[in-house]
Amino acid sequence: MSQKKIFLVLVTISTVSLLLHHGGHLSWTMEAFHLGCPALRSHPAPGLKPKHTNVAFLKTHKTASTTMQNLLFRFAERNNLTVALPVQACGHQFCYPRSFTTHFVHPHTLPSNIVTSHMRFNKAETQRLMPNDTIYITILREPGSMFESLFSYYNQYCQSFKRVPNGSLEVFLEDPWRYYRPDEKDSMYARNTLTFDLGGDKDRPATDVAYARGFLAEVDRVFSLVMIAEYFDESLVLLRHLLSWDLDDILYVKLNMRTPSSKRSLSPGLPAKIRAWNSLDARLYDHFNASLWRQLSALGPACVAREVKLLRQAQERLVKSCFGGRMPLLRSAAQIKNKDLRPWQPSGKVDIVGYDLPGNLSRGFSSQAQELCLKLIMPEVQYTQVLLRTQSLHYRRGYQLRPGQQSRPLQQPIRTALPRHLQVQRSQLPPAAPGPASGTGSTSTSKPAAGSQVRTTKLGPKSSQTQASLTQK
Repeated sequence: MSQKKIFLVLVTISTVSLLLHHGGHLSWTMEAFHLGCPALRSHPAPGLKPKHTNVAFLKTHKTASTTMQNLLFRFAERNNLTVALPVQACGHQFCYPRSFTTHFVHPHTLPSNIVTSHMRFNKAETQRLMPNDTIYITILREPGSMFESLFSYYNQYCQSFKRVPNGSLEVFLEDPWRYYRPDEKDSMYARNTLTFDLGGDKDRPATDVAYARGFLAEVDRVFSLVMIAEYFDESLVLLRHLLSWDLDDILYVKLNMRTPSSKRSLSPGLPAKIRAWNSLDARLYDHFNASLWRQLSALGPACVAREVKLLRQAQERLVKSCFGGRMPLLRSAAQIKNKDLRPWQPSGKVDIVGYDLPGNLSRGFSSQAQELCLKLIMPEVQYTQVLLRTQSLHYRRGYQLRPGQQSRPLQQPIRTALPRHLQVQRSQLPPAAPGPASGTGSTSTSKPAAGSQVRTTKLGPKSSQTQASLTQK
């Protein structure tokens, strides 16, 4: 047999072996190939750019960010990464609404690859915590639907909302300054919440155009990707390309959703009033929504549409495998038997729903598969506690992180005990579980100490990385 024939036989055998080994995963790559799109790899391959594993996700409020946090938690566990978690005095958030400091980080979660719990962003302190090549990401939501969600969710916590007669959003927007107190506890939920979360001045007048433009420019420099909640799947496509992740890495289930009865439709004229009251948030959203679509256009509409389709198909297969071959039914907290899966309820006026796994899940499922299904639908507070226990156990066993993670010295040692002037009394914070969690795939928020004052934090420069619908709450 000639050398050419031998070569062709070997190529044929290798191709068949590859098809059998990769199975359905190869179809993702082939479909993308026909469109001229980047490959959707599902297994490591020589010569391909490695996955980026140092990620800071600023978890904003009422923006589907709880769903995103769950995705990052699971990615960290699959890849043996360390997630920065709060000290116990902070609950399940980094002592929000105080400006983030490394004092709030639990010592058993250092050095960290990923940070994704609620904080008020402070670039300098986050930079001290995270490796130098960290990529910064956040998520925004359309101001009208977001403010309706905030008003509904925090109605029993935010005094600016509580003092409104009959809990009427319309009444509040008629004369916001009649009810709003800028320095009051929890006031950050009542005006420009996104701006506040990003470290900006929520009460800067709308007429201060120079401040607004400067703040937008700072956010643009810091964050390599600003996701948009209304286009969650499209945002995940950009995230996958930015971080060189696989399709499997961005699968998710919607978490922390309100029931339809807990939502209210906005009457004509209200969206415009909401945008005027939250003018900085509106500027942020408009700017980064346009930016998102420019990035999607650069990737190619056909490629994006194909990846979104493949993402949704893969999610459906995963979810059906976890729920006995069918899509899961949303359940109230009272209906969920497993306490580890019960979402926190903010008040009697708002119903947050979750999921429960089938009782016969153990049949035919490995323990690893059962754990995957459990973590896929686990609420924020419980998952945070599970991660802290796991990482603390590794710490106590003398768990050694990869050498590359230990080579970056901190500018100064991280103090993990709260300084006296920043200490939070446990009576002033809700217990670590349950604690206030936000709406659909958004955030959860523990109550700050009474009368706590917050300061504006200026953002710093972004890492020199390439810059590259889930809001039914």
